[in-house]
Amino acid sequence: MNLPSFHWWRTVFFLIPAIAIYTIVLGTVSIASSLFGGRGYFAHRCARAWSWLILVTTGVRVHVTGLDQLVLGTTYVFVSNHQSIYDIPVLFWSLPYQVRIIAKQSLGSFPFLGWHLRRTGHLLVNRRNPNRSLILGRWRELVKLGLSLIIFPEGTRSRDGRVGPFKAGSFLLAIEAGLIVVPLSVVGTRFVMSKGQLTTSPGSVTLTVHRPIDTADGSWVPTVDDAKRLSADVHRVIAGRVEAGERTAGTWPSD
Repeated sequence: MNLPSFHWWRTVFFLIPAIAIYTIVLGTVSIASSLFGGRGYFAHRCARAWSWLILVTTGVRVHVTGLDQLVLGTTYVFVSNHQSIYDIPVLFWSLPYQVRIIAKQSLGSFPFLGWHLRRTGHLLVNRRNPNRSLILGRWRELVKLGLSLIIFPEGTRSRDGRVGPFKAGSFLLAIEAGLIVVPLSVVGTRFVMSKGQLTTSPGSVTLTVHRPIDTADGSWVPTVDDAKRLSADVHRVIAGRVEAGERTAGTWPSD
């Protein structure tokens, strides 16, 4: 009989209880703060604290490059590949911005985490029947509040680290709203916790912040083809860095 690994026992009897405590305590504080109005700024500080605690408890070290290309106080749409549920704490902790995510509507039903998302300005979308005009309106509201957005245009987590095709819908919304798009490449989170796996392991993660792309141009009406071109350009940038990182780490064979 094969016994579970050390990291399985560590996940089940240490990490899951610890993260549950972080989620309940900081989720309660963030939800309570939302009852007193404001823009959810304090609630996001709670989310960043939650993220830091998860990373430290798990033993995840994050190396960030390219932040010097960004201007504090500017509103961005951060576009990232998606390897693991650990992408969220990595991005929340590493990006010094008030960020909100665009996520599937079902996340809003989770106790504490979902309640936090619903109460603090995150955009939960019905993927089967998205209302584009409503989403665009919410994007513009968030921009007026000085909030940046995080999207995962693959729509799901990668099992092998390869960057899947990007859905163009979010890019069309970004162009219509005239927002600056910032590609992000995340490498290493899939080894911390892979899709479909319970076990988590300590590890090193690299986050690369690429050159911002300004989509603002009031002289033309964007089309789906424009969104597809932007999507392809951003995919090429992100996938190129992810592929280089995976090959350097020896997890993919060289050509």
